[in-house]
Amino acid sequence: MDNSTVNNELDLAHPHSLPLDEKAKQVILLELERILESSPFRTSSRSKQFLSYVVLNTLNGHVENLKERTIGVEVFQRDPDYATGDDSVVRVNAGEVRRRLEQYYYAAPIDTPVRIEIPLGSYVPEFRWTSDAITEEVRSHVHDAPITDEPAYTGPENPAVVQPRMSRRWIGLATIIGFALALAAIFIATEYRHQKQADSAADLFWSPVFNSSRPVLICLPQPVVYRPKDELYARYAQSHPGTFQTVYQRLDEELPLDPNDKLAWKDMGVSPEFGLATGDVYAGFSITTLLAQKGKTTALRIGSNCSFEDLRDSPSVVIGAFNNRWTMQMASNLHFAFQWDPGTQYTPRIKENIPSGRVWIAEIGPHLNYSVDYGIVTRLVDSDTGNLLISIGGLRTAGTQAAGELVSDPHYLVEALRNAPKDWSKRNVQLVVQTKVTDAIPSPPQVVATYFW
Repeated sequence: MDNSTVNNELDLAHPHSLPLDEKAKQVILLELERILESSPFRTSSRSKQFLSYVVLNTLNGHVENLKERTIGVEVFQRDPDYATGDDSVVRVNAGEVRRRLEQYYYAAPIDTPVRIEIPLGSYVPEFRWTSDAITEEVRSHVHDAPITDEPAYTGPENPAVVQPRMSRRWIGLATIIGFALALAAIFIATEYRHQKQADSAADLFWSPVFNSSRPVLICLPQPVVYRPKDELYARYAQSHPGTFQTVYQRLDEELPLDPNDKLAWKDMGVSPEFGLATGDVYAGFSITTLLAQKGKTTALRIGSNCSFEDLRDSPSVVIGAFNNRWTMQMASNLHFAFQWDPGTQYTPRIKENIPSGRVWIAEIGPHLNYSVDYGIVTRLVDSDTGNLLISIGGLRTAGTQAAGELVSDPHYLVEALRNAPKDWSKRNVQLVVQTKVTDAIPSPPQVVATYFW
């Protein structure tokens, strides 16, 4: 075998492509283990499950399993006939894994031997060397036999020669299997340990709820919403035949009035059936799901149906910030509080109520999407109501959703409280949460400030 043969086997036309021989697979599995144990991944079971599934299937040559529907069924327990167009769980988690891989490699040491990447538009991972020097190192181990110019032996195979060759093949296979089993055992043990820690943090955070015999009150805000009355739609339809003929059109389609058209106040009316924000609903649903899994019942109140008497009667979770009077009334004088920027009436912010305190303001991205949002989780073990009060709110709807994810996902919660005082479960707690928004979807919550008293 000559040197050109070796070069072809290693695909040196693409020097960063990783050949999937046995030793290369060991390198990839070691890198996978490091990634799963890293800070960007260890708090997200879904991201770890997704990445492990696509990498192991690729190493085993089963790329046919890396289709959206198959991943949805195998990793996320969807029904085999689920509608992938309506359920974006695979696409969302793939994007999340890509972001976490970027975070991991941004902080990874420069001698990381191989990069695991998931290219956009695909769920098949790519494995790339970080330097040509490492490629040379792997090349030197690809073949056990030295490279010579001797012609190949064309006579009958010598059993004495064939047997050792087969032995090396089986030894290599056994090594891979043993390493994979060891990695699986480490992964399972680590997952079990992390799950125990996460469950413990969640149980401590919600312990006042579990100590009460009353159901947990979930209070969602409902701001006043004004909508055009039917008479306005009817007048528009007279000059634009065929438009807004059904209730569905009037509820789901924009009324394209000329910017210079004048409206009378009688053309508008209050619509009490509208007004819930998506982030508030997501937060309420995720918290209710967590409490239900732990056997705790909940009761829902929306808008003005949530009274102070209700808050006095049960442990409560108040969702929303500026759109919920109870958040603004109960938490306005705490260490971290929601405020309007005194310079402009329409810039909400989170302010640390100390001299020269920190300030957080949502950052606006392209097309008025908020690329970074912030929220506050407040846990008052003995509030003015005489009961536990937990406030979940954001500057915008994404901040509320991220704050809700923080308190409803034990893995996020244990990471957020990793440096908390030992007796934090008996104290009041405030956590300032940051989330990056991509395509209107908030990223996993990151705690940027904490306060315990």
